[in-house]
Amino acid sequence: MNDDDLLWKKRFQTFALVRLAGLALFLLGMAVMLTDLVRPGGWPLVGGILVAIGAIEAVVAPRLLKRSWDKK
Repeated sequence: MNDDDLLWKKRFQTFALVRLAGLALFLLGMAVMLTDLVRPGGWPLVGGILVAIGAIEAVVAPRLLKRSWDKK
């Protein structure tokens, strides 16, 4: 593999990791909101905040990464 292939492979892995982290945070928020994970009866406020942050991270962060890579 040449340097260009390695660069794109690393970028793809970073892109996928950011998306997966956002999804994991989203699912954690759902678990906090709807189950007894943190406290009995769930914790809708904290879970909702985690869901929102996870969704934003999964959608917006990869676009910001792409934009920064396009500037280089």
